[in-house]
Formats: sequence, C-alpha cells, structure tokens
Amino acid sequence: MDELVDFLAGEPQFLDFSQNTLILVILSGIGATISGILSRRVIFPRLMDIIAKTERIDGRDLFAPRSLAWMIGCIIMSMTLNWISANGEPVWNDEWMENISNLFYAGFVILMLLAAFRLVDYIDVLIVVEGDNMAARRSLASVAESIGRVVVVVLGFFIIAGLIGVDANSFVAGLGVTGLVIALAAKDSVANMFGAISILIDQPFNVGDWIVVDGVEGEVISIGLRTTQVRSSADTMITVPNSNITNSSVENFSQRRFRRIVPTFDFESDSNQDALKKFCDSLCEQVINDPRSTKPEDSWVRVKSFAPSMVIVATNFYCISSAKVQREFTEDILLMARSRAEENNLVFHEPRKRQHHQQM
Repeated sequence: MDELVDFLAGEPQFLDFSQNTLILVILSGIGATISGILSRRVIFPRLMDIIAKTERIDGRDLFAPRSLAWMIGCIIMSMTLNWISANGEPVWNDEWMENISNLFYAGFVILMLLAAFRLVDYIDVLIVVEGDNMAARRSLASVAESIGRVVVVVLGFFIIAGLIGVDANSFVAGLGVTGLVIALAAKDSVANMFGAISILIDQPFNVGDWIVVDGVEGEVISIGLRTTQVRSSADTMITVPNSNITNSSVENFSQRRFRRIVPTFDFESDSNQDALKKFCDSLCEQVINDPRSTKPEDSWVRVKSFAPSMVIVATNFYCISSAKVQREFTEDILLMARSRAEENNLVFHEPRKRQHHQQM
C-alpha cells in the first residue's frame, strides 16, 4: 500500500485535506452514489426477476425504493473511508472523518430499516395461490405485508436501541418484568391478530369481495393484522376489528353463484282464471328460454294469493351473478310481463282508480 500512502501524502490545503486525499474522497462519494443508483435500477429489478414467482398485483415495475439506493451509497462510503484510513495515511482531520464514517454507517442502518419497511410491498411477487385466484392473492399479500411491517418495526427498534448504546440484555429483562402488564393491555390487539390469521385460513372473504359483517356492508379494501377496511356504498371507509369479524357471521355477496329475481304482479280481482294461468305459463317459458336465465328447474310464475281487490302473482327467477345482468334482466322481465298481460287481456291493479270509482 506504499503507492496509496505516497498518493495521499501532501500538505493540508482545504479543510485539513491534502489535494489527493480530497480527490479520493470526492471520487469515493461519486462511486458510492453511482453504485446506489445501479443497485436500485439495475441489480434489484434483475434479482427480483430471478426470485419472483409471479407478477406484482398492481402491475407496477420492480424498481426498489429510493431508500435502497441511499442505503447502498452510505455503506459503501462508510466502508471506503474506513479502508482508506486503515490502508493509507490520509491527510485529513482524523476525528472529523471518524465521525463522518460513523454517520454514514448510522445512515446505512436507518435507511436499511426504511428500505426493508418499503420492500415489504414487494412480497406479493412471492405469493402464489392455487389457480388464478387474484382475490386470494390480494388477501394473503395484505396480511403478509402487515406482518412484515410489524417484524421490521420490532427489529428496527432493537437495532436502533443498540446503535445508540442501550443494553439489549437489560432491555429484554425489563420487558420480562412488564410482559404480563403489556399482554393484558394488548389482549384486544392479540385477539385481532389471531382474527387476521383465522380470516386467512378460513377465507370467509377476500380483498375485493362485497360483504356484510357486524352491521357493516361494503367492499373489502384491505385485511391487516388488527383491522379489516371496508368501503361502504356511500364511499366511506369503515374499519372493523378482526376479532369482531371472527365472532360474527359473514355474508359474502361476491361468492354468489347466481342472483335471484322475484318481482310480483297485482291484477284486478275480477281477472279471468284461464287468462291468469296463460299469463303465468307464457311468462315463465319466455324467461326460462332467455340465455341470461339459470336454474330453470327452480324458476316459476304462480298465483300467490287473493286480496279483496286484487290477485297477486309471484315469480322466482335466477340469473348469472352479475349486478349489471341482474338489473337489465329484471327490467326485461317486467316488460315481458306487461306484454303477456296485454295478450291475455289482464289489467294491473290500480288502487287510485278503484278508490275514484267507489267515490263516484
């Protein structure tokens, strides 16, 4: 290393640096910066392409967070300064540079934790479920990310505590003394965590499903360690504790295999019985023959009951599980019923006309 010693030698000129020492430090900084950028934009994406088992759920690119680039830059700079100090005789202020090297290392640790916290978002590329079940992937990724963030925060707490000089053994012993108190205070949080695990195992719903649970109705947005977020039909966000979900019945509308359509029709009480029978048979046949109709064996149109002033005809039909199809098919069934009623000379019951007739 004599060449390095000779290269760094010289009189202090700027901030106690010799000319060549300052040049080497500047070049080290440039090299550390370039290494960080390459790590984020080139090395990380290629590494993820190798270990990733599937595409990201949101379809975004696999660029690492900026904190990863700064983390790499800080550790390279810290190691370079230490290497120069150990293998050469740099002309600089030793106390300053030692503090700067320690600052770079501390920055590396903090940025490493921040990068790990952000990289939890990429855990979805490691999750594969049976078949092409995107909803199950979203649910599993949601809980896995929550667990990952908790692990990073806990580890980060101990790492930073050690970095600032806190005795980890004494700290852990202190936790043992207060562990019972903490456990009692956090019993609801523990119950919610077990609730999240129960949701993952039983899968009563997935992210994106429309559910009704504990008096809350809406679309599941995320499943966390403590709570599940549901967006209501009013576009408000409702937070439901996981323990409440596991202790309540869950109605999952997204798991429906079909949708039921049950309009009723009221005809005047003096309607002809044969006409009513023909109306029921013709409407049922027309609806069953529609390609949107399902479960023909359970579909029917029948006279349900008689009231003093009207005859009530009930129906029972099914269509595929689609809100759009259900709305359109319901409208078409009503129009079909109107046409079949006109063909059979049936008059729909109108209470206002009857009241007016009675007054006359």
